[in-house]
Amino acid sequence: MTDAEMIHCPENDRQINRLRAIMHRLRAPGGCPWDAEQTHESIIPNLIEEAYETIDAIQRKDHEHLMEELGDLLLQVVFHSELAQEAGRHTLDDVARGISDKLVRRHPHVFAQSDATTTDAVLQQWDAIKRGEKGHEEKPFLHGTGKGLPAILRAAKLQKKAAKVGFDWPNEHGIIAKIREELNELEGAHSEGNITHINEELGDLLFSVVNLARFRNTDPELLMANANAKFEHRFAAMEKILKVQGLTLEAATSDQMEAAWEKVKEVMGQ
Repeated sequence: MTDAEMIHCPENDRQINRLRAIMHRLRAPGGCPWDAEQTHESIIPNLIEEAYETIDAIQRKDHEHLMEELGDLLLQVVFHSELAQEAGRHTLDDVARGISDKLVRRHPHVFAQSDATTTDAVLQQWDAIKRGEKGHEEKPFLHGTGKGLPAILRAAKLQKKAAKVGFDWPNEHGIIAKIREELNELEGAHSEGNITHINEELGDLLFSVVNLARFRNTDPELLMANANAKFEHRFAAMEKILKVQGLTLEAATSDQMEAAWEKVKEVMGQ
């Protein structure tokens, strides 16, 4: 594809090839110095950032920006594939072929003969096929589960997988009791003053809270994102109240900030 075609290419069915050509052009001699310097490792932060920005657009139901963020995320896939192709490992076509083959293999109820007709049966079938493909039959059941995920997401994934074989609470009351138990143990560790024990109990408490979210079929990452947004919104409102009072954040006392915070909660609701 020529530069002119990359600049102006109206055909819908050529856009993926156009993106690949642009990425190749940027990496080639005479292209972009920054793009040419990048490695798989150097653009990991970009991949993470684009994934989270895509999630943010979805959570905000910002469909206009979702298309843009999906494009940024797609660029990361194309970028990594270009790097791999340059090293002679694989191409974007190989990536697409791999995921297509995987989807066909793991959906025998669609593409072959299988009696999986419910969501639960399909998920159990998926896990069984996956374990067979990766040769994990003789390895621990949770082996490799959620590898590379942020800790909160991995906790939920571990708990969800364990629940598939019956290792779960009968109801959420048991989990809430477990949270109280972990909180009591944390208070005990705090009384002892043992930092290592305190950190361990904090981890156990967080794990139990994540488990409650998982049991309620709620994404703990989404809950945390909503809590972050609420805190940010309330903090900004508190800052405005202090400003009206002629105070900056740096000049306000803790009591003044607390009073403003309570006023914000009263106006916005708990």
